[in-house]
Amino acid sequence: MTDLEEALRQVPLFAKLPQETLQWLSEHGEEIWLQPGVQIAKQGDPPDGFYIILEGKTEWTRTVGAQAVHAVTLETGDVFAELILLLEETYPTSGYAITGVRLYKLTPEMFWEMLCTCPSIPRRILKISAERSQIHEAVSQQQAKLISLGTLSAGLAHELNNPSAAARRGVEHLEEVLQKLPTLALKLHQQPITEEHRTFLSNLYQRATESAKRCTHLDPLAQSEAEDEVTDWLDAHDVADGWKIAPTLVAAGMDTDELDKIVTHLDPSCLGDVLAWLEATVSGVGLLDQIKLSSTRISELIAAMKDYSYMDQAPLQEVDIHEGIESTLKILSFKLKQGVVVKREYGDLPRITAYGHQLNQVWTNLIDNAIDATGGKGHIWIRTSQEGDSASSDRSASRIVVEIADDGVGIPPEIQPRIFEQFFTTKEVGKGTGLGLDIARRIVVGQHKGDIRVDSKPGDTRFQVRLPIHKSESVTK
Repeated sequence: MTDLEEALRQVPLFAKLPQETLQWLSEHGEEIWLQPGVQIAKQGDPPDGFYIILEGKTEWTRTVGAQAVHAVTLETGDVFAELILLLEETYPTSGYAITGVRLYKLTPEMFWEMLCTCPSIPRRILKISAERSQIHEAVSQQQAKLISLGTLSAGLAHELNNPSAAARRGVEHLEEVLQKLPTLALKLHQQPITEEHRTFLSNLYQRATESAKRCTHLDPLAQSEAEDEVTDWLDAHDVADGWKIAPTLVAAGMDTDELDKIVTHLDPSCLGDVLAWLEATVSGVGLLDQIKLSSTRISELIAAMKDYSYMDQAPLQEVDIHEGIESTLKILSFKLKQGVVVKREYGDLPRITAYGHQLNQVWTNLIDNAIDATGGKGHIWIRTSQEGDSASSDRSASRIVVEIADDGVGIPPEIQPRIFEQFFTTKEVGKGTGLGLDIARRIVVGQHKGDIRVDSKPGDTRFQVRLPIHKSESVTK
């Protein structure tokens, strides 16, 4: 027995083969020696043969998104490339030699001949292929979920950044105002102010703060002209730093007529201190309102994420489809802001029993694909309706329909039948997982006994999701 025959005998796949079969294998295959770090195969490459690792260790990774994720480690006695030869597919992973590696290779032609001449081998190869396929699928799906979570997290962080930064700036400025107010109040107290003056100032403060809260923003040109007019008035009345306080006074709805009223009710020597105090108090009220709006926006985003993930709720529940879609749109708003217009055409839908967080994954994948199809600048339509009568005894006729359409480039007719296949993607390696629509199909069809279909042409692509209404048929446990 030759050294190669002895090495093949140690491979579990060939352990029970007769000697003459091992001899045939040794005569029709070749040995390949690789140094550590050498690439064995690249994801996306066509298979060039069937391989057995006689010695050494290899690592196989799958590029999902922009990351290379560990899929499996193969070492002495393991085989590879058997499944892609059977299916006539490309390598789903990239492989590298971790140590020095000794390989045995059969050409594709000899591989098929081996299957014909060794009846016991095909069954073992199919078992190995099924186990290997499950590993690749699990790794890719998990990574696809992580990428999706990362995208959503980045979007949420982007959306939270603006209100949180605004709240932080508001707190800093409010601190400055609060530090100035005691000094300004003390100066005002030292002025010759009567009880009548105090009543006037109190009313002035009320009017200014209320006006600041409800004041609509002027267009830039009108705002600039109003500020210039107020600044000129302040300069004419010897008010120091008039240009600084003019914007706040204008924002509070004060014009020169209002300022003239102040002069008629107060001693002119008090004017500067009164306006400085008024500007500071109005600024403080505005800053408080800004902080309130920012904190409200943060709360809304957190609530949207909570609704999106159905935190603190049972996974199976009565679901409002529109609420799930709206939560998804809030989470994806950072991508929509680039120039996508969303048009809602919602029908009157009943609540359905479903896995809410899973359906939100469906809406996320479909809306995200629509955004990509438009190049970030186009239109998306979200339409909902009900098919059949929910009170009818014919339960199969009672379904809700969610249609997500876009005016993007469309899906070529020749690949439309394959878009729901696992790992199928039109994007280059590393850009798409080929799992988004597969996951959507599994959730809709497998988990909820529904239906998902597509109709596409350039400028009009429509994904339709149909979900049963009745509890007994809407989910699979």
